[in-house]
Amino acid sequence: MKFLTIDDGTADGRVHLVSRNGQRVVPLDHVRTLQEALEVWDDHVAHWQAQSDQLNAQPDAGAPYVPEAALAPLPRAWQWLDGSAFATHMSLMQKAWNLPEQGLPKRPLMYQGLSNQFLPPVGTARFPTDEDGIDFEGEYGVITGPVAMGTTAEQAGSQIRLVVLINDWSLRGLGPAEMATGFGWLQCKPACGIAPFAVTPDELGQGWRDHRVCLPLQIELNAELFGQANGDQMAFGFNDLIAHAAYSRDLPAGTILGSGTVANAEYATVGSSCIAERRAIEQIASGAGKTPFLTQDDHVVMWAVDADEVSVFGRIDQRVVTGLAS
Repeated sequence: MKFLTIDDGTADGRVHLVSRNGQRVVPLDHVRTLQEALEVWDDHVAHWQAQSDQLNAQPDAGAPYVPEAALAPLPRAWQWLDGSAFATHMSLMQKAWNLPEQGLPKRPLMYQGLSNQFLPPVGTARFPTDEDGIDFEGEYGVITGPVAMGTTAEQAGSQIRLVVLINDWSLRGLGPAEMATGFGWLQCKPACGIAPFAVTPDELGQGWRDHRVCLPLQIELNAELFGQANGDQMAFGFNDLIAHAAYSRDLPAGTILGSGTVANAEYATVGSSCIAERRAIEQIASGAGKTPFLTQDDHVVMWAVDADEVSVFGRIDQRVVTGLAS
């Protein structure tokens, strides 16, 4: 099943089902929001599957999908937890800045970010100034059902309800000062964007293995291909990330967990999923990062297609705007 939230003038929008080809939508029965659906999932999932099957069987059912009407699948969430699960990304950043090359630790890295707002997939992303080092980060994520404290990695996979594609915007110029305090990130982590379709793992087919999204994450910057790294090289699966997060707390239904920047050992051919990583590669090769960070009107597009060339999550299509809103 594919779920979509359409702007209806309320903070949380109206949840819909989407046809597998991403062209038709119908309101989801029994609930109004995706958060409500996640909280009563077991009671209605069989009905929603039948509703989805009917939508896919009738090409003219429902209404056309209008990208500009979409909100993030969860426009606001109880919790947003972002990991760093790709060893190549960590290794490149450590090497570029002459840090001890330790790779990833034996336990997942994770921070808790802003969750009261996720940006719509199509539109603008506003930042105070381009002097802060505006960067995109392409990553995959999951949305959970309720997860009890102490849930193990072996148990956690059953609580993965939906899979999403995320643009985790970052302000690189602010990160070092915040990290140096040892007190965590705040200003350098503004609201994320999420692709319009949140999908059940079965929608990915062979693209979902070992609790990982095994699909290339396509990224264009200003209409030029920037990267197409595959999500299959996660050092920790999403089940591991969930178990880590739930060690000392219950996770409410609707918790979003991110993979961190998707990165591959074959970065020379598949590119990168953020500017900071490309600058690190340039730093290693020539002693200086050359690719500029983003500025006014820069255009970022992200998507992923499955083996049938279906755009699984729809598209993130965002332009940078700088300066405070009047």
